[in-house]
Amino acid sequence: MRPATLATALVVATTLVTSGCSAGKAPGKAAALTGGASYHGVEPEPVPARPEFVLQDTSGQRYDFGKETRGRPTYVYFGYTNCPDECPTAMADIAAALRQVAPELKKKARVVFVTTDAKRDNGRVLRRWLDQFSTTFVGLTGSQAEVDAAARASGVPPGTVGPDPQTIPGHPDQHVEKPGTAPHKHFGPLGYSVAHSAVIYAYDASDRLPVVYPGGITPSDIAADLPVLARQ
Repeated sequence: MRPATLATALVVATTLVTSGCSAGKAPGKAAALTGGASYHGVEPEPVPARPEFVLQDTSGQRYDFGKETRGRPTYVYFGYTNCPDECPTAMADIAAALRQVAPELKKKARVVFVTTDAKRDNGRVLRRWLDQFSTTFVGLTGSQAEVDAAARASGVPPGTVGPDPQTIPGHPDQHVEKPGTAPHKHFGPLGYSVAHSAVIYAYDASDRLPVVYPGGITPSDIAADLPVLARQ
């Protein structure tokens, strides 16, 4: 794997790590771009390059992230399917954003969810969970060492096991939802939590990471930035 140069992005990711997932609602901070445009998230400086790593997709096939997404606007999220709030909300927000843009722009975009919980998130589990948001979203897994290495190559802190989330008595697959959590289902007991970076990473068509979205960014914010991300 080729580690990305993520000086500021790594700082951003580290400060936004959430223990057991917590749906934050901090407003997005627009970052100025050349040419009068602006993003609705946080702009890393210097701007990192698209990382290189290889994992397995939900059908068990080898997925070369750099090769498969090169030249396309790409949203990447590192999380896990038993996450009670931040992960489903991020996926729902991206799906909602893509419904707001023109069909030809939507076709250019790629959405990749990389698990931080290889022990439980095999291909079948990932596919069933992601299909709640979109059947086109790519889910990636591997051994825990492989997914941790993919995170590091992306400048993202690997996930760490945390305490069990608060579930509803008698319903181990249901939890107390925090305000702002997107509707979603879990398909088994939640078990332990995983602390992870609660950030959407948005790569552009020039294979750079010009913007990241912390919790609280709206689908409209993401949709407004996609035309900029799609420019080469």
